[in-house]
Amino acid sequence: MSPEVLGPIREVYADRGRTMVAASGQPRVVTTENVYQEANTDNRGLIDQILDELVLPGSEIIGVENLVQLHKRSCSGESCLILMEHYSNFDIPTLCHLLGRQHQSEVAEAIVAMAGMKLNEDSGFVKAFSEAYTRIVIYPTRSLDSISDPTLLEEERRRSKRLNMAATRQMIRLKHTGRMILLFPSGTRYRPGKPDTKRGVKEVDSYIKSFDAMIFVAIAGNVLRIHPTGDMSRDLATKDMMIMQASEPVSCEEFRATARDFTPEGIDPKQHVADTVMVKLEEIHTSAEELRQDRLKRCE
Repeated sequence: MSPEVLGPIREVYADRGRTMVAASGQPRVVTTENVYQEANTDNRGLIDQILDELVLPGSEIIGVENLVQLHKRSCSGESCLILMEHYSNFDIPTLCHLLGRQHQSEVAEAIVAMAGMKLNEDSGFVKAFSEAYTRIVIYPTRSLDSISDPTLLEEERRRSKRLNMAATRQMIRLKHTGRMILLFPSGTRYRPGKPDTKRGVKEVDSYIKSFDAMIFVAIAGNVLRIHPTGDMSRDLATKDMMIMQASEPVSCEEFRATARDFTPEGIDPKQHVADTVMVKLEEIHTSAEELRQDRLKRCE
């Protein structure tokens, strides 16, 4: 049993995609008034049907008990953070889907993801999938790097500050209410051959500073692979075995202090904290991928 690419998701699942777009409720344009977006559970049910077809037998979350423990700590009033690798727009759907398979739907419902506004604004098709999960929409700093026009850049900088301030207020409102905040520390999906897409953004340091406990979640396998054109609605639906691995919860304060203590001379301490996060995720990823490969061989 090996990965099988079925084709662009908007073609393979065209009928369900149209149904989801018709049921979509969130606005395309993100403003300070709508950065917090509750899940559209009708669309989530349709995504779960898709994932039932794509996520192969043998898939699971290793260390699911660690997510359960983090959720319990969150319900007791601690602020809790999930730092997860990012390979596809189905990373969060797959995490929630596997939590459901492993009888932990309550944990899935407690997750609030920090999500880039591109998922709302680029495509109604992509938005219909994204809005099936509760999110706080942010303006990623990486998005400003591609703007060359000085006037437009200044306008977008002002917009990014407004949106991100509103997003921060929503995060602060939620993080002591039993909700766990999920963050992709790379800020973008990993693209093979482009190592910069797997480097942590230094803003991760500020998130860690403002939370009590966190876990790391690595991902092995990919059921929605990036299309070469960059058109997210054409990302490739793929049948694959998915192994996610969650670490034990750690103290945010202790992790950050240790990382900063070992910052090499001349390196931004914030960037070193982010780099340390990515090193930890890579270690867990290696373990998850070894297990995945072993299971794939047994299924041949």
